[in-house]
Amino acid sequence: MPLLQVEGFGKSFTIAHLSQTIRAVEGIDFMVEKGAFLGITGKSGSGKSTILKSIYRTYLPDEGRIWFDSEQFGRIDLLQADEQQMVYLRKHEIGYVSQFLSVMPRTTTLQLVEQSVLEMGYSQRDANKEAIHVLTHFELDERLWHTYPNTFSGGEKLRLNIAIASVKKPRLLLLDEPTASLDGKSKLKVRELIEKLKLDGTTLIGVFHDIEFMDGLCDQVYDMKQKAYEQTERVR
Repeated sequence: MPLLQVEGFGKSFTIAHLSQTIRAVEGIDFMVEKGAFLGITGKSGSGKSTILKSIYRTYLPDEGRIWFDSEQFGRIDLLQADEQQMVYLRKHEIGYVSQFLSVMPRTTTLQLVEQSVLEMGYSQRDANKEAIHVLTHFELDERLWHTYPNTFSGGEKLRLNIAIASVKKPRLLLLDEPTASLDGKSKLKVRELIEKLKLDGTTLIGVFHDIEFMDGLCDQVYDMKQKAYEQTERVR
């Protein structure tokens, strides 16, 4: 059984003051096996991010099914899941990473990661231990742990974003254009982080503008224009 299966997915947006409905995406079908990495390609405005936000339920899709093989709930349609179920899944099973870092005022890097662990019901002691482990794992300079991340570089913010999401050990991690504003060196670091996550058994779905970045990294690539899989080599 795949970890995630999308069937006949579609999403529209209504512009109330213009009394207009815009069709963002329709007719999407794909599946992702456990431990695999699916890349989604397509031009800007093709609906790539809309798909990820709908899986995470930031958006509520209009049609189709998004089946997720949950440890807690079994095979569940994310379109039909209630709010309590989605809160649980976001805390324990599904993570989301974008190119933007949303931080709480006067909260240090270490505290942000600790908070992510505390949300799962762990003690402060365990949260501190896990936070230190994941920040070390993703090679974020220890000198930054007790500083506020609003002044971090793009690469440092991204590593922190991934650390916050991955410390919960999600079964599925959604990557929404995380490398869009990064330089070449930072992109290489992101690639290394993704490879580490795969080795840890995390299933990933990613949207990237940089096609070369995805080469050899994804197990499958879904083309929004063709609405079909492209051939790609597995990571060795």
